[in-house]
Amino acid sequence: MPAATPGTPSLLRAMNDRAALELLLTHGPLSRTRIGHLTGLSKPTASQLLARLEAVGLVVATGTDGGRPGPSAQLYAINPRAAYVGGLDVTPERVLAAVADITGTVIATHEVPYTEGAEAVDQVTEALGGAVKAAGLHRSDLRRVVIGTPGAFDPQTGRLRYASHLPGWHSPTLLEDLAAALPMPVEYENDVNLAAVAEQRLGAARGHEDFVLLWNEEGLGAALVLGGRLHRGWTGGAGEVGFLPVPGRPLVRQVTRANSGGYQELAGVEGLPRLAADLGVEPQEAPAPGAPYGREVAAAVALLEQAAAAPEGAHLRFLQSYATALATGLASVVAVLDPEIVVLSGSAISAGGEPLRSLLEAELAELAPSRPRLVPGQVRERPVLHGALESALAATRDEVFDTSG
Repeated sequence: MPAATPGTPSLLRAMNDRAALELLLTHGPLSRTRIGHLTGLSKPTASQLLARLEAVGLVVATGTDGGRPGPSAQLYAINPRAAYVGGLDVTPERVLAAVADITGTVIATHEVPYTEGAEAVDQVTEALGGAVKAAGLHRSDLRRVVIGTPGAFDPQTGRLRYASHLPGWHSPTLLEDLAAALPMPVEYENDVNLAAVAEQRLGAARGHEDFVLLWNEEGLGAALVLGGRLHRGWTGGAGEVGFLPVPGRPLVRQVTRANSGGYQELAGVEGLPRLAADLGVEPQEAPAPGAPYGREVAAAVALLEQAAAAPEGAHLRFLQSYATALATGLASVVAVLDPEIVVLSGSAISAGGEPLRSLLEAELAELAPSRPRLVPGQVRERPVLHGALESALAATRDEVFDTSG
């Protein structure tokens, strides 16, 4: 076997630089000595590394580690101004934009109400422009933007599919129009997939290579992560489980025209108020619409929170029936993918809390051949937006942290 070709000095330097930058992202400010210990580099080499990264604007000196015995040591941190990214979460209720620096700190957000008849490009540029302005930046300062929407843009045609409830976003030239309006690279991702990215990087799915995220809010969907990567499918429609035919509901034909399927009709939010009423659960008060969802979701969330707070009698029967409905479709997904865990996310699942999760776990154990662990999502606040920012940050850090050039 031939001997391995040794790395060039520039490649080794770039690898050490990247290792140090990743440590600073993970741990926050570190001293030169601590970076040396964590990377295995000598103190002179660590000093040269930090001087090099400081010279190109990737790290900054942030103070000293005073308070410890002995002389204070200089601390270094990622320079938050090294790069900025944007993320957008688009729903039928509003367009929410945010700007984050390269450390992942969100520095500004801006929300634009979804206006029927408004151009999608105008809504995106208004929301993003408001966030950029609030951050004290210009749009040209953003290295990359990721936009999350229901459905998915077909990679073959460029048209949005599986999201007829998002009017104004189905023009065949939409992606070209957005590219012309925005000065930075723009990527598009399904909203539930982005919720899974947020959980994978920040929440319940950290350290897991194979998992499913089950989402129920405006629509019922799933994100599939296999081998650590999102599985999108040929047309971007992997995970559109709302269209699944399921027992207990008539077959829905021409599902794309109906924008629904058996699983959506069985377990989607639109049927929960009727289910609750049939079981004798009376809402305590009329729910107010809540961002980012409308009255239909707000009504379901209020009923589920009410039932989870006192899970007995009619409340327990309501939660049990909902758990059975969710497990009916989830069992098919689990039978096909055999995931390690299932992350439960979206407001109409999260509202059921631990009582719903326990009932769903018991039902799934009866219906599915394998028994993945069900875990509640940990990114409860704006998971789609956080996923969009994390996706943009991952690609941007790869570019910015590459010092080999």
